[in-house]
Amino acid sequence: MTELSDDQKRDFEAAAFRRLLEHLRERSDVQNIDLMNLAGFCRNCLSNWYREAANAEGIDLSKDQSREIVYGMPYAEWQALNQTEASDAKKAEFEARRPRDH
Repeated sequence: MTELSDDQKRDFEAAAFRRLLEHLRERSDVQNIDLMNLAGFCRNCLSNWYREAANAEGIDLSKDQSREIVYGMPYAEWQALNQTEASDAKKAEFEARRPRDH
């Protein structure tokens, strides 16, 4: 395996994260509940992890700010444009699988 420097790892991880955000923005048809039910995380999880990382470095980033970074727009705007009502079956699956921190 190719040895990577810490800087290279950080840069490649950041590039992969930016690509993931771009992909999720393009796939606004995929609802957060679908992501949670299939993968155990969603856009909101990413924004929480981002905010936690910023806070750990002493940067006071709000929930709204971190969501706007992940969604590429204010969260309320994304919801109005893209969010649909989840079916009862999807809600039940989410409740059955829901991690403790949701």
